[in-house]
Amino acid sequence: MNIQIVRPGELGDSERARWRELQKADPSLDNPFLSVEFAVAMDRLRDYVRVAVISDGDGIAGFFPYERHSFGIGKPLGGFLTTCHGLIAAPDLRLDAKALLRACKLSVFDFDHLVAGQPTFAPYEQDVRPAPVMDFTSGFAAWIDQVKANSPKNLKTVRYKERKLGREQGELRLAWASADPEVLRTLLAWKSDQYRRTGRVDRFAQPWIVELTEMMHAEKSSDFGGVLTMLYAGDVPVAGHFGLRTATTLVGWFPAYDTEFARYSPGIVHHLQMAEAAANDGLHMVDMGKGGKEYKDWLKSGVLYVAEGRISRPSATAAVHWIGRTPFNKARTIVMDRPSLYRAADRVLKGFGRVRTSVQQQESPNVVKEASGAS
Repeated sequence: MNIQIVRPGELGDSERARWRELQKADPSLDNPFLSVEFAVAMDRLRDYVRVAVISDGDGIAGFFPYERHSFGIGKPLGGFLTTCHGLIAAPDLRLDAKALLRACKLSVFDFDHLVAGQPTFAPYEQDVRPAPVMDFTSGFAAWIDQVKANSPKNLKTVRYKERKLGREQGELRLAWASADPEVLRTLLAWKSDQYRRTGRVDRFAQPWIVELTEMMHAEKSSDFGGVLTMLYAGDVPVAGHFGLRTATTLVGWFPAYDTEFARYSPGIVHHLQMAEAAANDGLHMVDMGKGGKEYKDWLKSGVLYVAEGRISRPSATAAVHWIGRTPFNKARTIVMDRPSLYRAADRVLKGFGRVRTSVQQQESPNVVKEASGAS
């Protein structure tokens, strides 16, 4: 095997075509975060993005996109922003993982959403987790029947709130694949508010993530694109979602809603309507990602599997990295795997968010007063 390291933007048309060919040939790779378009977009915004082009005597055998940070620390492409990563290659391609790291000039590579079972990385998988999906391959009606079987009470409650929202706030309408940048800005503002309100780090406080989202929103091809949906009550937007898709799979990314309508559970109402629109548009699946909210359990009609693990080459950097990251990763896994602990952690973060918001509101009058005095 010959391994050449380049930036994704340096890939030629034939290499990008080969990437797409390999991705389409393996159903486990049907995820937009594994698409060459996502790698090229990340490369435009981040200097540390690289791809290993793996060749044998017959030509290109695979691609390994990754991030190379200081001291040879390797991270999956997109890191905390993405829900899937791995090697884009034939299912039976087996490489020496440590030799791959050496070629990539990496001391260590941590992964937590790797396509499970890839021969190159399987020996280093420490845990495998289910990622719930909405599967429409048998049709939307069959999926709704499964949701009803999962939790008839939840479905009945959401349908009641859906009717109530339409009756009290205006007729409901879902905009599928909206191209309006103002609609995207509305959604991202809601999401930023949600991050702050729930004690999370606001991802959209980083300009490059906003730019990445805007770039993805503008992508429209048969194999890859951004899909923006918005649920309206009358003319008022109440809940939306922005995700990425391949020809057949939509991946959940940024869902959010206007808290003014929280009593109607607009986020779940939106998900039901988005699912129907996705099925009608010919998509086979919505990948909701591993862990997180309990609603995924009753909306799911199948699962995919992603792996967590770590590969390292002997070095001081790898040892220090292990000390800093491994205990945290194990603690996170324990919390995500236990609903009671997840709910408790979620309550703590929301409490922190409320305190932070309260402090900011108390400080705001003083800031205005000082600004007036300065003028």
